[in-house]
Amino acid sequence: MQQGVQHSTAPSAPILPGVGRLKVLVLLAVFAGGLALIAPHPLAVKGLSAAAVTLAVIAGIAFGFRQRSGREQQLASAGVVDFIAKDSTPSFITTAEGAILSQNQAADEQFGIPQEGTLASALRERFANPVGILYRLQSRAAATGSAREEVITRRGTVRLQVHELAENSFVWRIEAASAREAPRAAQEGVNLPMLMAGRSGAILFMNDAARSLAGGRIKSLDRLFTSMPITAGAVSEITTAEGNKQVLVAEVSAGAGRRAIYLLPPPEGAMPTGEQGWEALQDLPVPLIKVGPDGTVQTFNRMAAKLIGVSLRQDIQLSHLMEGLGRSISDWLDDTLAGRLVQKSEFLRLTRTDREVFVQVTLNRITEDGQPALIAVLQDATELKSLEAQFVQSQKMQAIGQLAGGVAHDFNNLLTAISGHCDLLLLRHDQGDPDYSDLVQINQNANRAAALVGQLLAFSRKQTLRPETLDMRDTLADLTHLLNRLVGEKVTLTLSHDPVLAPIRADKRQLEQVLMNLVVNARDAMPAGGEIRIVTEVCELDKPLERDRVSVPAGQYVTVQVSDDGSGIAPDKLQKVFEPFFTTKRTGEGTGLGLSTAYGIVKQTGGFIFVDSVPGQGTSFTLYFPVLEAQPAPTPRAAVSQPEKGPAERADGVILLVEDEAPVRAFASRALRLRGYTVLEAESAEAALKTLEDESLDIDVFVTDVVMPGMDGPSWVRQALKDRPGVRVVFVSGYAEDNFGEAQARIPNSVFLPKPFSLTDLTDTVHNQLH
Repeated sequence: MQQGVQHSTAPSAPILPGVGRLKVLVLLAVFAGGLALIAPHPLAVKGLSAAAVTLAVIAGIAFGFRQRSGREQQLASAGVVDFIAKDSTPSFITTAEGAILSQNQAADEQFGIPQEGTLASALRERFANPVGILYRLQSRAAATGSAREEVITRRGTVRLQVHELAENSFVWRIEAASAREAPRAAQEGVNLPMLMAGRSGAILFMNDAARSLAGGRIKSLDRLFTSMPITAGAVSEITTAEGNKQVLVAEVSAGAGRRAIYLLPPPEGAMPTGEQGWEALQDLPVPLIKVGPDGTVQTFNRMAAKLIGVSLRQDIQLSHLMEGLGRSISDWLDDTLAGRLVQKSEFLRLTRTDREVFVQVTLNRITEDGQPALIAVLQDATELKSLEAQFVQSQKMQAIGQLAGGVAHDFNNLLTAISGHCDLLLLRHDQGDPDYSDLVQINQNANRAAALVGQLLAFSRKQTLRPETLDMRDTLADLTHLLNRLVGEKVTLTLSHDPVLAPIRADKRQLEQVLMNLVVNARDAMPAGGEIRIVTEVCELDKPLERDRVSVPAGQYVTVQVSDDGSGIAPDKLQKVFEPFFTTKRTGEGTGLGLSTAYGIVKQTGGFIFVDSVPGQGTSFTLYFPVLEAQPAPTPRAAVSQPEKGPAERADGVILLVEDEAPVRAFASRALRLRGYTVLEAESAEAALKTLEDESLDIDVFVTDVVMPGMDGPSWVRQALKDRPGVRVVFVSGYAEDNFGEAQARIPNSVFLPKPFSLTDLTDTVHNQLH
């Protein structure tokens, strides 16, 4: 054997297969022969003897093949050993389990003789995970005969080659892909300690400075940092070769869940001084600014200049670059220098004029040449603050919507009592009475208040809609006369329709209110006159339309665009126009509910509304309504609101009135009695069921509130109808019908009457139910 080739002490027998099987065959042959000697029957003796001879012949043949295979393998192994001994490339012969059978002199010089006797232990200093690499290559070699792969390591690129020598042995060659050292990553040139961490906290890479600081290669963050988790911009303690040390942590996202972590000098320690020190931080991918005690910027790196913009320069006050603390920045700096600050990190808004940028600023006190200073570590927090603002806005709008719905319900009860008792008074006064005009004023203002409550319900999307199939051309044609009166003489109204306009399904009255609100706003935006354009067309969306944090599904839509040439809307106010009570008009000129009402009606209809505006050039509102694919069969509904036609004819019937609001119950009871009905009153569902226990009572109609303390309207009605299935029902409520539409749909012969209702509305609805 050539000098320099090391042999393992393991015997060569394990390389040759079949030993166990040969022993089994020999034992079976001996056992069969023994049985033949003691067998009493001649036929059994012959059979067992034949079996013994057959097994012996098979064992002999197998032994011969094994001997031949072993000699061939030994010859092959000897030839390979002789060959690799003269090779300048480190080479190994291993078993399938990775145990080293032999290695040449080149392998001795580069890797030494591993104590564990495996190839993985020999390569452990060169590769981060040698077991995985060797297993991958050996599996490919076992399938195809050979495998090859180049692996990039800290010392350069290494080429691994493996060949299958026999059934249980492999030849490995490990050579450098290039004579020169592999190029280092850009981070290697930074003289600040840097490491790359994965999503799970495993350290994927450490540059020379980081390895030198830690005293070697560290595999995970929890082995480097004494406490977890680590916070960017904060001071943390790490374990080093010289004991625990304080470092300032700076962090940059590297994509795919990875992050680059820089270990900066500690805040109270010595920061790099002079131009040479800050020059080392120029290429650091973390925005850094050094601020003096008086708040002036002393120096900064390139990333800070890129984030803040051209306004960042030396000797400028930090307060001129950012704002939003709620107090002066100078007080914040003084508290940091004095150590009084509990929370070192703050979210601030940069004073850039080109775009809105938020930053998270962490201040750390340092001492440089005996003078105190501050290091500000910046992080771009624009996306975070944007998401936070969207969430807060969503929560606020949801809260206002819930509040509007509750307030509207209470107001509807009050307005029902006011307008109802006013109707009762009007029945006793004619136009010649001096009090008649006052009562008319009360009635008209109650109706105006009811319209305002309707706007609140429209904003909260809890109003009752009466959808029907509409053609926008017909709807606008009916509305044109009123719109021309609204815009006045200085403004011109122009309509343009798509010749092939598809039908939509919406509440005509509410849709007209939306169009009137948009036209009135366009008129107010052009006090000197101008043109308002209303354009309708059919739009086909091949893919979802993503706009203003809303996704419009693909499909066919009818669009209505209302445009003007007015003063426009400022960009910072454009996203607030649909908020309730937000208005750019002067006090007394508007309630701020017009656009929020339009938004609520359009959304409840299933449509979308968008706004575009350029200050000084005009504003355009675009409405999207889904095209009605198949017209539903008309469903007859009871008329709940009829024009005033004077007192209805007297009628007969027994009405059970259930209403928890005493003023509303008093008005409804008097109104029904005036029309000749017999009225039984109950202030709760439980009281109504108690009344119905009298089987002699013959009830014709239940008039009941929906939402009441205790049992609600639909619940007690369903229970009562079990014994009185023929009774008809009128539900009244200050909430929208949609809140209990399904419950009402399951109750036969029932209709809905929304509050506030007039005397005529109530009596006509009851009359229609009876007839």
